[in-house]
Amino acid sequence: MSTARLTPHFCLRSQGSPMPVQKVLVVGGGITGSVLCLALAQRGAEVELVEISPQWFGVGHGITLQGNALKALRSVGVLDRVLARAVPFDLMRLRHADGELLTELNTPHTGGPELPSTAGALRSDLQDALCDAVRAHGVRVRLGLSVERLDQTPDHVAVAFTDATTGRYDLVVGADGINSAMRALIGIDAEPRPVGMSIFRVVAERPAEMDCAEVYYGGPRFKAGYSPISPDQCYAYLLDENLDTTLIGPRAPFDLLRERGAGYGGTWGKILASLPDDTAVDYRWIEAILVDEPWHRGRVMVIGDAAHACPPLIAQGAAMCMEDAVLLAELATGDEPTEKALDHFMARRLPRVRMVLENSLRLADWEIHPDTPGADPARIMSETLDSLTAAA
Repeated sequence: MSTARLTPHFCLRSQGSPMPVQKVLVVGGGITGSVLCLALAQRGAEVELVEISPQWFGVGHGITLQGNALKALRSVGVLDRVLARAVPFDLMRLRHADGELLTELNTPHTGGPELPSTAGALRSDLQDALCDAVRAHGVRVRLGLSVERLDQTPDHVAVAFTDATTGRYDLVVGADGINSAMRALIGIDAEPRPVGMSIFRVVAERPAEMDCAEVYYGGPRFKAGYSPISPDQCYAYLLDENLDTTLIGPRAPFDLLRERGAGYGGTWGKILASLPDDTAVDYRWIEAILVDEPWHRGRVMVIGDAAHACPPLIAQGAAMCMEDAVLLAELATGDEPTEKALDHFMARRLPRVRMVLENSLRLADWEIHPDTPGADPARIMSETLDSLTAAA
């Protein structure tokens, strides 16, 4: 992709009446971009989505959706379909490595009392629901391409795509993930950094006794855990130190997971023992990023993991991304001039995502260094979720 930067026309308009955003380009068709497309289309905007992959459908492992994520999905009309396959629950249990119960936490209802506090789902089920809804709302979806160049004037953005086509938009939004190309294209130099831990993830048969998410502490690795994600499936994971980068990918050696996961009992040990040798094991280094400055340059901005991505220790990554999308659609299609709307968006979002990121990083540090004086993961998780009951 070209490294061409925006031309420096960052003053959006001269004095005068507001010019509402009517035509929007969304770059990236994952959870963030899909929710944004739906939220914009429902507010009457003309939306175009470009996705660099030539195929666009649900893939991946399990995902934990806290109440504020469910609230966002409800606002764009896909919650009922997601919950038809997902598993709602209101508890989290913390266990010792051998399975002995340490404590049971009632999870705050961050999406309001009428929604489950948490739901486990297959990421593929969620993305399929979003893809179908995006197409049903008339969004123009273009696959196998991305943005080559951006040029701004005070009232629009001219875009050159990698397939040699062009377009003109009132707003361009990069929702292209933690390794965002759009971030660099608009001159934001922040890069993701490893937090010092990695994660093995599998989808497995759900044991009959599994009724909520559970986490195992004190074992040979940083942490193990699982969550129900469908009537007959669960998502299980193991947090470990950073191993060789050649292992990173969707087909890590199963024998390695078996070796690294030895030493955990209870239901987690039962899940590991039940996995067939050909189980698909996803292995990743966990990275984090926070763009601690405005996420927009003129009429182009990044949101979601492109602007902030945190370790998955409070299960708020997807929720923060969806909140971004819903609020941006609301403000960008409102009555404020675009520049003020984007500034208003930043004032609302940056403190909230910073708090989640900092607390997630603190939990990661405590799990890497479990003898840290005063370490209290349960307290930090509860306090963070309690604070997120406030409006996004």
